[in-house]
Amino acid sequence: MALRRCWRFAGVVPRLLWNSTVLPGACVPGGRSSVSSLVNTHPGYHQLLLCSRFSSAPASTDVTYEQLKQLLAGRKAVVIDVREPWELREYGFIPGSINVPLGQVNTALQLGADEFKEKYGGEMPQQTDNIVFTCLAGIRSKNALDTAASLGYKDVQHYPGGWQDWVKNEQHN
Repeated sequence: MALRRCWRFAGVVPRLLWNSTVLPGACVPGGRSSVSSLVNTHPGYHQLLLCSRFSSAPASTDVTYEQLKQLLAGRKAVVIDVREPWELREYGFIPGSINVPLGQVNTALQLGADEFKEKYGGEMPQQTDNIVFTCLAGIRSKNALDTAASLGYKDVQHYPGGWQDWVKNEQHN
């Protein structure tokens, strides 16, 4: 009986999702989110409210090459390169950046300051520090940004052009 109800419900959900109303920003004020109010007109069904948060990061998170150069020159940000160590050895790295591979970001940002410095060779960022994540082309750095934001880091950004954009711009300057 329960299994039959489960299968019956599974058939209703796609139809409900297809006919849903989306109310952006209604779930988390100031956040990027989506709320769908789903109503089925069949007797005995109740309104279903789905809420999902896509990212806990602030809306404006991208840093340009010029902005990154200024942040590095003024030492106003901790730049974390989330590529694997072999990638830095093979392709190069942004001077002043700290290498914390993407798979270690969650754990690394929860370490003590001494342990972080010993393992990664740089100062542990505080939750209020400006942190800029970078990688090869911007995909992994965006994932790292989302991880840091979920851990309570307030001022997190990423360099979407990554190492590829950095090299291109450095060659032109």
